[in-house]
Amino acid sequence: MKPRVSIVVTARDEGEDIGAYLDRLLESVTLPCEVLVVYDSPEDSTAAWVEKYSRSDPRVVPTLNGYGPGPARAIRFGFAQAQADVVVVTMADGCDDPMQIDQLVRLVERGVVVAAASRYMRGGQQIGGPALKSTLSRLAGLSLHLLARVGTRDATNSFKAYSAAFVNEVGIESDHGFEVGLELVAKARRRRARVAEIPTIWLERTFGQSKFRLRKWIPHYLKWYSHAFGSPIPSPSSVPSH
Repeated sequence: MKPRVSIVVTARDEGEDIGAYLDRLLESVTLPCEVLVVYDSPEDSTAAWVEKYSRSDPRVVPTLNGYGPGPARAIRFGFAQAQADVVVVTMADGCDDPMQIDQLVRLVERGVVVAAASRYMRGGQQIGGPALKSTLSRLAGLSLHLLARVGTRDATNSFKAYSAAFVNEVGIESDHGFEVGLELVAKARRRRARVAEIPTIWLERTFGQSKFRLRKWIPHYLKWYSHAFGSPIPSPSSVPSH
């Protein structure tokens, strides 16, 4: 049976902790799903544990990243392997709330192209995490919401659901950090496609170390931040043929 949602989980050196994460994820999601756990190399400490888990639950798909190292490439590869019409991106660090995946998926099924889990709308919250990263993310999200009207107050959060058809149409160009979520929100805004959000509570990870590299990746975030303010781009389906 074709899954209703493909859940792309980027993982790096999570080791045995990935088992507890997958338990929580699969307990929370009630829709028919596949869970693509994407890691960069067979030597990654996540790989063996995911292989073991998949033998007892076929919804879990160990996925070796074929696009090269890094989170953006892992996300892109996950999209390329996804079978469902809706794709959710989340991280293996346990910061996101898997209880919200069903709700995000249903928003996309109702017609939005991006459904965002928002830390910065009423009812949302971020608990923990580096102060500078949090401040910059909040400022970017709220300014994009107020000035560019992107449809969410949390464009930089990676935890989102997407229409696979929309992503196939616009493509993913990000090649470095976690800026894929911002890229696709910016592209949706330029195409006047619908974006929606629900509040989420983000919790700083309680195991392992964050793989986020603020100084290295901020120039790529700025590129897509600026892109959101550009002129409308017509969808290919709306351009008359000659």
